[in-house]
Amino acid sequence: MITIRIIPLKSLFFMKAIILAAGRWTRLRPITDTIPKPLIKIRGKSILEHLLEQLCHDVDEFILVVNYKKEVFIDTLWNNYCGVPISYKKQWEEKWTGAAIKWIPCNDDVLIVYADSIFSHDDIYTLIHSESYGCLVQEVNNPEKYGIFSQDINWNAIKVIEKPQEDIGNLANLWAYKFSRKILTLAEKIKVSPRGEYELTDAINEFCKTNTFKLFPIKWYFLDISYPDDIEKVEKILQKQTQKLLQDKPHYGTATLIAPLRNYKIFYGIKDKHIPQLIEYSQDESDTAIQKNTSDKNRFQNIESIQEWYNKERHIFTLIHTDGSLGGIWWWRACGAPHISEYTSITGKNILKRYEANLHTNAIRIYKNLRGSRIATPFVNAASMYYRDIFPDAIMCIDTDESNIPLQKAYEKWWYLQIGYWENNKSTGLGKHKRLIYIEEWKKS
Repeated sequence: MITIRIIPLKSLFFMKAIILAAGRWTRLRPITDTIPKPLIKIRGKSILEHLLEQLCHDVDEFILVVNYKKEVFIDTLWNNYCGVPISYKKQWEEKWTGAAIKWIPCNDDVLIVYADSIFSHDDIYTLIHSESYGCLVQEVNNPEKYGIFSQDINWNAIKVIEKPQEDIGNLANLWAYKFSRKILTLAEKIKVSPRGEYELTDAINEFCKTNTFKLFPIKWYFLDISYPDDIEKVEKILQKQTQKLLQDKPHYGTATLIAPLRNYKIFYGIKDKHIPQLIEYSQDESDTAIQKNTSDKNRFQNIESIQEWYNKERHIFTLIHTDGSLGGIWWWRACGAPHISEYTSITGKNILKRYEANLHTNAIRIYKNLRGSRIATPFVNAASMYYRDIFPDAIMCIDTDESNIPLQKAYEKWWYLQIGYWENNKSTGLGKHKRLIYIEEWKKS
């Protein structure tokens, strides 16, 4: 059975995301003596990167609230993530989460999320794209250890109480919220709590008095790392999720929706009805870009050749217009290291040798009616996020004809580094030629 998993992409609205990362995380010592908890690696990515990936298509700025080891965050993330700018706010002497969001300028809706937990794509998507303001929650067996929401019959929050001593329910606050900017004003007015801290929950309770604030129970998973032993446990859980994705690869002629995108939808797989279009586009002699730079005329000759190609451990993503037409296709697969010409540098050869066990490759086609529409980059972002859930250790190695300047520029834009070239005979029979080799720049060292 195929599980539909939605990856959020740029919508028509944008908002800021305030990421709370000013803690010291003492329960994770000695690990956090040298690195903040949000930067701990889980299956090849930091906890914070897992979060930023899920948010980057729906926000126009990340505001990272930091204090402890602020310089480590800046050195790691610098000033943007996936093209979304990052700014930093240092939390000074005032303590706790209410103080963290004070004095942040914002004129629109805002997301506020803790930096040290991992959520599923689907649960975050539900929160971001809900028509209401709200919060992710989870039922727990020991409510006295959490912030607990009470709610009405419509799952609207009434109030949240930290570590309640009386029975008000068991819906735990998971620290992932969507608010109007009013929450920032309310945070500026809250008083110091009996614990001597400025509590964000006090501002939330004021917000709930005059605004509908929906509670969204998580449907997939919420992973928190509180102690060193939790790291291995969380990695095993994510590994199981990956194995399930592999089992759910669509059969030939079927596809699973993974992302809405403006006037398009992105699918994992290819539907039967789009295969004739793929053949038509690939055989189109007037499309000189396809005929000159690819082997698609031979590769996609008929239904049989496409099915044979599809079943060779390839993972296919299709870009479909709302009118039902095929706009683009992108495919990925594991690969061996290409042969590098003896004329290139030894550095390139060493890079390939180092990553040989995890090399994957991909190819993208945007068909001529969409070229120049700037649709390729969001298509790339969506497919790559999904693919990395399946193969988190994959390192992309791709190549292109040395005369294909537009694709070379695209690769550089997508953070690939040219490391050399190789010579081969194209299946189109054009003879020996050079193909430039690129690898992901951020993985090269």
